This record gives sequence, C-alpha cells and structure tokens, in this order.
Amino acid sequence: MKEILNYSLLQNSVQSWLIALGIGVSLLAALRIIQSIVIKKIRDWSARTSSGLDDFIIAAIARSVMPMLYTLAIYGSMQYLTLSGKIDKVAHMAVMVVCTFYVLRIISSFIVYVFQRSLEKQDNEQRKKQSRGILLIIQVILWVAGFLFLIDNLGYNITTLVAGLGIGGIAIALAAQTILGDLFSYLVIFFDKPFQIGDFIIMDDKLGTVEYIGIKTTRIRTLSGEQLICSNTDLTNSRVHNYKRMKERRVVFSFRVVYGTRAEKIKKIPAMIKQIVLEHSDTRFDRAHFKSFGEFSLEFEVVFYVLSADYTMYMDRQEGINTRIYEMFEQEGIAFALPAQRIFMNSSN
Repeated sequence: MKEILNYSLLQNSVQSWLIALGIGVSLLAALRIIQSIVIKKIRDWSARTSSGLDDFIIAAIARSVMPMLYTLAIYGSMQYLTLSGKIDKVAHMAVMVVCTFYVLRIISSFIVYVFQRSLEKQDNEQRKKQSRGILLIIQVILWVAGFLFLIDNLGYNITTLVAGLGIGGIAIALAAQTILGDLFSYLVIFFDKPFQIGDFIIMDDKLGTVEYIGIKTTRIRTLSGEQLICSNTDLTNSRVHNYKRMKERRVVFSFRVVYGTRAEKIKKIPAMIKQIVLEHSDTRFDRAHFKSFGEFSLEFEVVFYVLSADYTMYMDRQEGINTRIYEMFEQEGIAFALPAQRIFMNSSN
C-alpha cells in the first residue's frame, strides 16, 4: 500500500493526488452546503418583502457565482500539487477566463434586471423595444471592456490596441458628434424620464403632446395638428414644462369695478367670490383681495385651485365662476369697469 501511495504520477505521488482530490471534494461539498443555506435565507427574506430582487440573486448564485466558486475550489486544490510551469500557466489562464466570464455575466444580468424592473411599471411597448437596443449597446461595451481587461491580465500588451481604438473613437466622435449628442440625450430622457409618450409639454414657444421618442428625435403633435420634430439635444437643453404631471392648477384672475361703487359693496366682494368658488367640490379657494386703485377702476385679484390637471375641467370651472360673478354683481348692482376717461371742462367768461 505504501508503495502505491508513493508511486509518482506527473511529478506527484499518488498520496498527493489523493490529498488534492480530498481537498477539492471537501471544498465543493462545503460550497454546496453554503449555497443551500444562503438560498434558504434569501427565500425566507423574500417571504417578508415584496421585492423581486430575491429571484435575481438566487438565479445569479446558481448560474454564475457557484460555477465560479467551484472553479476556484478546483484550482485551489491543485495548488497542493507540484505542476510544471506550462500546466500551471494554462490552469491560471483558464481560471482567469472562467472568472472574467462569470463576473461579466453577473454584471450583464444585473443590468438586464434593472431595465426589466424599470419597465414593469409601464405598459409601453415602444419603450420596451427601445430598451432592447440600449441593452445591446451597453452589453457590447461591457463585454469588449471585459475582454480587454482579460487580455491585459493574461500578460499581453494591449497598449497599441487601446491606442488604435482611442484614435478611431475620436475620429468617429468628431464625425458624428451631433448624432452621438442626440444618442446621449436620448439616454438621459430614457433614464431620467422628464416626459413620456402621451405627456403634454411646452418647450419654449412650442407645445403639444409627445407621440414618439426616438434615438435621435422626439415627435410632438401640436395643438394646431401638425407634427413637430425636435432633436433630443434641443429638448434636454431646454426648459420643458410637463403638464401631464400637474396635480392641480393654480388659477389667478382679476376684474375691475367702477369708481363710485359704495364702500359696503366693495367690502362684500371678497366674501362673494369665496362663496362662488366653494360652490364647486373640485375647487379650493385661496384668496380674494381688493388689490389696488387703478387709473380708471378699482382692481380685485382672485386666486383659487382646480383640483385636477385636466384643461377642459379647468376651463369649465373658470367659465362657471365667471358666470356666477356676473350674475351676483347684477343682483347687487355692482358694475364692471371699462377703460374710460372722464374729462372735466371748466368754462370761464
């Protein structure tokens, strides 16, 4: 038995091979036990939360983390053996390739998970299609960067390659800087979401409903009916008012009453306005004041809120309030002022 254990095989005794095998099996078994414990803990945690992150973590552990750890365990058990420089170099390269692959796979899966989670809350097929193109670009960049990292760590000189890519990238960027600017602006719109399809927006003196958000341009249907096509860069560089996200509308309006109106009626006007505004359940009164003495009239200012972003409802409430003010002023004998001037002439002999 001793002779068998001392028998040399590939520069190592059978005993060394058995010890290395035992170390490898023990490490694999320990990792298997740890995997089952960790997954059980994650499932217990997921039962107490509504997050879908647990499914991603379990899938990443099973598909990427554990295979990478198994590879490292086997490589670690091989360190007990005396191997030739060539075999050791091949094993090291294989481990580097496997680990880099699984790390990139984890990062790529996480990016896909983040995109999917952000799109789950939206029922927007166009946005989902656009996300596939963005994902493809990001993943290509990720895997190219990972490949260059792997080549560099394997001992190869990639300075010339990186310099060539840098010069080519600069040339492409200069030739297509407008397109790249619109592409980056699209990414800003996609992730930051200052507006979405269906939102009513105002940009400078242009206004309308967003119909399409593309990689280079965004299309807006204006109130007059034509389609306005804007570059994404113009949109991200402008101040955009998004009325779709308005929760309520603040309304400010004023009216004028003629000079000569009796003081007790002037005092009653703010209370009358408050009563009229509160007649509607979807409006909230803020204030009504005798604002100033104008050149030809007494000026009042009113502020109230319409508890909806709907423009038609806002106009309906404004119309109803204006009509009621007119009716009550008729009843009270209060006259609205018109732009007019009085000229007093003093005739003398």
